[in-house]
Amino acid sequence: MQLSDISAADLETVLALNEASVPHVNSIDLEQMRWFASNAFYFRVARVDEKFAGFLIGLRPGLDYGSENYRWFCDQYGDFGYVDRVAVDESARRLGVASRLYDDFADRLRGHVEHMTCEVNIRPPNESSMRYHEMHGFVQVATQETEGGSKKVALLEKKL
Repeated sequence: MQLSDISAADLETVLALNEASVPHVNSIDLEQMRWFASNAFYFRVARVDEKFAGFLIGLRPGLDYGSENYRWFCDQYGDFGYVDRVAVDESARRLGVASRLYDDFADRLRGHVEHMTCEVNIRPPNESSMRYHEMHGFVQVATQETEGGSKKVALLEKKL
């Protein structure tokens, strides 16, 4: 497995995987994906046998970003690393892609922040993601309803 920083050539592939992963991640357009490419602290893609396998976007505080969940962490924590979205292509599931991306993001954060944070949908439920995060040391610190009450998320942290 190879990890690399996002490139302009990857953006449409990343966007297609993002859209295929809704509702576990929010739908966005190409302009928003470009914003992430320019502003994210961490935006890397994974390839397995040179084939696109997944991506992770990680943020630090201080961005003009409207996500209710990101804003919650900004309000509660002095500094943190926030997993905004991660997705793995169906053909690459169970190959450790998400774990490798999470570990790489954590390595970049260590020594700078004490907490890696994220959220997982409770409504609609994403039970496999919740199990994954619990197995990897994340604990729930709060819940919140978002998108006018149509979603409910568990807000999670992992101490680094």
